[in-house]
Amino acid sequence: MSEFEAVKDRVFADLGLYRQVSGLYDGQWLAGEGRRRLAVHSPINGEWVADVAVAGNDDYDRLMERAWIAYQEWSLVPAPKRGEVVRAIGDRLREYVESLGLLVTLEVGKTPVEGKGEVQEMIDISDFAVGLSRQLYGVTMASERPDHRLYEQWHPYGIVGVITAFNFPCAPWSWNAFIASVIGNVVVWKPSPDAALTAIATTNIVNAVLDDFGLPSIFFLAIDEAGEFGQRMSTDRRLPLLSFTGSVQTGRGVAARVGERIGRTILEMGGNNAAIVTPDADPEIALRGVAFGALATAGQRCTTTRRVILHGSLFDSFLPRLVAAYETAKVGSPLEPGVLVGPLINQGAVNSYRVAIERAQAAGGRVLFGNSVLTVPGLEGGNYVAPTLIEGVSPDSEIVGEETFAPIMYVLRYENLEDAFAIHNCVSQGLSSAIFSNNLREVEAFLSVTGSDCGLASVNTGTAGAEIGGAFGGEKDTGGGRESGSDA
Repeated sequence: MSEFEAVKDRVFADLGLYRQVSGLYDGQWLAGEGRRRLAVHSPINGEWVADVAVAGNDDYDRLMERAWIAYQEWSLVPAPKRGEVVRAIGDRLREYVESLGLLVTLEVGKTPVEGKGEVQEMIDISDFAVGLSRQLYGVTMASERPDHRLYEQWHPYGIVGVITAFNFPCAPWSWNAFIASVIGNVVVWKPSPDAALTAIATTNIVNAVLDDFGLPSIFFLAIDEAGEFGQRMSTDRRLPLLSFTGSVQTGRGVAARVGERIGRTILEMGGNNAAIVTPDADPEIALRGVAFGALATAGQRCTTTRRVILHGSLFDSFLPRLVAAYETAKVGSPLEPGVLVGPLINQGAVNSYRVAIERAQAAGGRVLFGNSVLTVPGLEGGNYVAPTLIEGVSPDSEIVGEETFAPIMYVLRYENLEDAFAIHNCVSQGLSSAIFSNNLREVEAFLSVTGSDCGLASVNTGTAGAEIGGAFGGEKDTGGGRESGSDA
C-alpha cells in the first residue's frame, strides 16, 4: 500500500468518512440515492478519493426552513451557555487536529503543517468566540426624555450564510461561524466543491457536540456543483448577512444581488500582494519572508506575495539569493518531508499558470527561474508547476495587475520610497502588504495614510498570513469586508 493510500485510509477511519458520502446536512445527513455525484480527486496524484452526493435546487427551501427552526431555539439559549458549546467544539476539534489536517492535505494539497495549522485556526477562533460570549455588552445612555431609559443591545441576525473557497477549506468558515453562533445565529455553509470532504468532516464534528448538549444542529451544509445554492443564497431575504470568499468576478455578482435586497455582505475577494524590500532591510529576514510568502500553498493563498518591489541597489545582492532560494525549494507530494511547494488544485490552475507566464513574457518579462509544468515521478496525475520569478514587466501592465492563483512572482524595481508606494498601490486589489526595513521612518511612512492602501500591513514579516484576533480583510477590489477579529 502506498503512503497516500495508508494516510487516506487512516484519515477516513478516524473521521468516519466513506467512499460514498452525503454533501447535504439540514439537521441530518440526507441520503445520497438518486442524487448527482461529485467525484473528489486529490491534486497530489489525481487519484479518486470519494464521491459526494450533491445538493439540488429542490433541497434549498427545506434546508432554510430547518435552519430557521433551529435559530428560534438556539437564539433563546443564554449567550454564556452558547459560549460553553463553542468551547466544547474547540475541545473536540483538538482531538482531530492530526486527521482533519491531513484531510486538508489530501484534498487540496497543502503540506501537513499547513493543514494542521488551518485546524488550529478553528480552535483559536473558538477560544476567541468563547470570550466574546461573555462580552456582548450594550451601552446605557442618558435620555433626553424624563423617566426614560435608553440603551443599546446586541441581537442576532438569524441565519448567516457563508461561502468559502478551496484554498482555506475550513478556517474562514469558522471565523464566521463561531462568532455568529455565540451571538445566537445559525449558519448555512456552501463550501467550494474542490474542498467538499473537509467541509463534510468539519460539519459532522461540530454538530456532534451540539447533539451531546441536547441542542439542535446549528451548522448547516450544502455542497453543489454549479453554484445554484450560492445564487439562491445571495438573493434570499432569509439570509440577512452573507460572507463570501472567492474571486472578484464572482464576488461582484454576489454583492450586487445581496445589495439589491438591502442585505449585508462580508466580502473577501482576493489579493495581489506586494512586499517592499529597502536597502535598510535585514537581508535574512527579508529573504525568508518574501520566499515563504510567495511559495506557501503553491501560491494559492489570497495573501500570497505576488510582487516583490526591490530597491535598485539590491538587484545585484538580494535578487540572486532569491533565485537561489527558488532553486532549492522542493516541489512534490506534500506528504513527503521537506516539500514546500505542493500541487495546484486542478488542471485549470495549471493552464492559468501557463497563460500568465506567456502574457508576462509578451509584455517584456524575463523569466529568472521556473516556467515549467512538472511531472513528479510516481505522481503523474498530480498538478505540479515550478515556482516562477519574472523580472522586467512594467508594474502597471495588465498581467501584473491580475491575481493568478499560482506560484508566480514579479520582481519590480524602485529607486525612492515614494515610487515604491506608487508601485505597491497601483493594482486594483488591496488585501495584504509588507515592508522589510529597519528604518523607522520608512516603516512609519508605509503604515501611514500615504503608504500601503491594503487592509493588512506587515513589517518585517511576509504577506501570507494573519492572526484570528485581528480583523481580516482588505480594500478596493478585495471587497472592504472583515472576517474574524474585532469588526466581525
